[in-house]
Amino acid sequence: MSAPAVPDLLALDRAAQDLLFRAARTANTFTDEPVTDAQVAAIHDLIRYGPTAYNGQPLRILLLRSPESRARLLPYVSGANRAKTASAPLLAVLAADVDFHERLPELFPHRPQARDWLADRAARVEQARFNATLQIGYLLVGVRAAGLAAGPMAGFDAAGVTREFYPSGRHEVLLLLSVGHPGPDAWYDRLPRLDAAEVISVR
Repeated sequence: MSAPAVPDLLALDRAAQDLLFRAARTANTFTDEPVTDAQVAAIHDLIRYGPTAYNGQPLRILLLRSPESRARLLPYVSGANRAKTASAPLLAVLAADVDFHERLPELFPHRPQARDWLADRAARVEQARFNATLQIGYLLVGVRAAGLAAGPMAGFDAAGVTREFYPSGRHEVLLLLSVGHPGPDAWYDRLPRLDAAEVISVR
C-alpha cells in the first residue's frame, strides 16, 4: 500500500488549506472595498487562541483609518512601499507591549508570581518582541481565513513610527500591515519554497 498524499494527512479540507497557505499571497495592490471593524474583530477572535509564553499576548494593533493618521505614517515608510501603503483600505501598526507583564495576574493566574519574573525590562522586551512576532504570524493567517489579503511591510522607520504613535515608551513597533481585497496585478510570481527534506532533519 502506498503512503497517503500529504494533504490527506491534514485535518483541514483542501479548500481551507489553499485559502490559508497554497493559494494565499502577499498582496501588492488592493481594491477600494473597505475592511470593517466587524471583520477585524472576527479575525482577532480567531487568532487570540494562538499560544504565547505565559499567555502574555503582547501584540497590540493600531488601525489607521483616518487620512490624518495615514499622513502621519507615510513619511516613515520607504519610497518603494509608500504608494502601496497609502492605497490600502486598512493599515495596521503592529507593536509589542513591553509592559505586557502587568496583565499576567489576570492572564496567567495559576502563577501569580509570573509578573515578578519579568521585572527586568531587557528580558521583558525580548519576550514581548518574540511573542508579539508569533502573534503576527497568527494574524496573517487569520486575515487569510477572513477571505482577505495581507501585505506585511518591514520597509519603514520603526523607531520613528514608535515615537509618532507610541510616545510613552511602552510599545515597540515591529511591522506595518496592509489589509484588503486584492486588486489588479496584486501578485508577483510565486517564489520558490524549500522542500521538507531541506528543512527537516531527524536524529
